[in-house]
Amino acid sequence: MASSAISSPAPANPPLRFPRQLAIFGLLLVCEFFYGWAWNTVDVLRPFLRQALGLSLLEAGSVYSAQGAGALIGAIVIGQMADRFGRRRMLATLVVGYGVMLLSGVAVASYVELLVQRFLLGFFAGASFPVVVGIYVNLFSPTMRGRLAGMLNATFSLSIVMLGVGMSAVSAPDWRLLLWIGGLPPLALALVALVLIPAGSPVDLVQRATTRLPIGELFAPGLRRQTLMLAAMTGLNFFGYAAFSGWLTTYLTGERGLSTAVAGELVAWQFGGNIVGGFFWGWAADRFGRRFNAVGFGIASLAIIGFLLAPSDPLLLKLLGLLYGSALCSSVIWGPWMAELYPRHLQSTAASIFNWGRVISFFAPLITAQIASNFGLRTAMFTAAAAFSSAAVLWLMQRETLTR
Repeated sequence: MASSAISSPAPANPPLRFPRQLAIFGLLLVCEFFYGWAWNTVDVLRPFLRQALGLSLLEAGSVYSAQGAGALIGAIVIGQMADRFGRRRMLATLVVGYGVMLLSGVAVASYVELLVQRFLLGFFAGASFPVVVGIYVNLFSPTMRGRLAGMLNATFSLSIVMLGVGMSAVSAPDWRLLLWIGGLPPLALALVALVLIPAGSPVDLVQRATTRLPIGELFAPGLRRQTLMLAAMTGLNFFGYAAFSGWLTTYLTGERGLSTAVAGELVAWQFGGNIVGGFFWGWAADRFGRRFNAVGFGIASLAIIGFLLAPSDPLLLKLLGLLYGSALCSSVIWGPWMAELYPRHLQSTAASIFNWGRVISFFAPLITAQIASNFGLRTAMFTAAAAFSSAAVLWLMQRETLTR
């Protein structure tokens, strides 16, 4: 039988005081920043990695695939361990893990070593989402969870901005300094997590005696259909993003003939929309319910169609890109919502469903490249609108969890 909606955080005994709740969430924000820093070095520092190790374009691209594969496995494995052994210890473990793995990049001297290093970094970083969700959904009331998710989304985006600033500030021979900057603070953050989060509290751990793995419970008879539909929804989300955003600069500079500078500005507008949209959709999910945000995927689909059919007017394309980036962030509520759809002792495992969609992202470039070779790149990018629309339908087919 499917679980009922979770209407309140698990009660703490004794209850956490408000200053400590704020301190724990502040810690999560800082951890999110350095998680974003570590994760995005694979893209932002790619030119330096290629030059230092003599990588081809194919080898450089495969490094992200290795990191993504690690993230998928890490989310599943550590997400379950968080529900079984405690989110406090797992948060400290994964923060130390991606900090150490980022620092190890300083010593990487070959392509094979880089693949291993990025896989392990992805393993720990990929677990950040489900573990962090499992903590903050038990900190405050359900009517605040969307806004909390929006703040975490903005913090992740801020880390990308600061990493870009750091990249522009260092000279090419000194690029490894950015690995030190991003890798050392997490070692201290892990200790703070152990001190700040009460051991054994519902924020840390919801125990339940069972011989089954937590992930097995997601496929119990009353939950199997829901779990499969959520996995399909996240997969369509990753496919849509890869089909449109993944090819965007190639499309703008190739098919449209725009300069790289203009293409970069258009991407920046989408990025700005992503930050603003996270706050709006977080508020909307807290005000109107989790399923309401499916509207965002419908808007994103229309924005994609408009973008691909619009003339090459930079201002018009910027506005459409801003709309797309803002609407795409409606999924900011997925972490709390997935945790709410399942019993409390499965919250981190349930949130890991978001990462299951990464399996699709491994194949999306190959599928869209084949479509592009046969029917043109614009046709391949149109499939993103179909993917997001389909994901919105699956979203609306799920039950609402927000109760007032």
